[in-house]
Amino acid sequence: MKNAKLHLLILICALPLLHGCTKYSENPNRPILPSPITIYPNQMQYQNLHTIGGWEYITSEIESTSRGIIVFRRPDADNLNDTFAAYDRIPPNEPDACTDSQGNTTRMIVDYPFVVDRCNNAYYNILNGQIIIREPDMIPSFPTDGTPVYNLIQYHTTFDGSKLTIYN
Repeated sequence: MKNAKLHLLILICALPLLHGCTKYSENPNRPILPSPITIYPNQMQYQNLHTIGGWEYITSEIESTSRGIIVFRRPDADNLNDTFAAYDRIPPNEPDACTDSQGNTTRMIVDYPFVVDRCNNAYYNILNGQIIIREPDMIPSFPTDGTPVYNLIQYHTTFDGSKLTIYN
């Protein structure tokens, strides 16, 4: 019994250290949402979110450096209907690499099952936001000099069966 308690104590003490061991630091390009965003995915205006695998762009009333949000209803083995992911549409690695003459910058687009950064030729998995390379000749063009390569910028979500809240 003492041995089990000692192992538990060591584990509890080590958890904060393990939590800090991530491959990359926090993405410095991450926009801050000034307040939570609330939508009602069961309403007709969000018809694409009614089924698992559906997605929508949310762009109205976001007052920040965000370029909008991709909301995706993802499959989940434990609770099939109540899991959402929310990703920012700002390219996570080089957000200002592609700007047109009016100062408009690139937004991430969904090309299911990918989220695509057309400027940097980068593909991300819509299920978890991780960067992927679809084919060997489609290697992303952003820095390969050891600079961190970030996954999609993901926001937290909570869903109570009718209201979805998206927040930092």
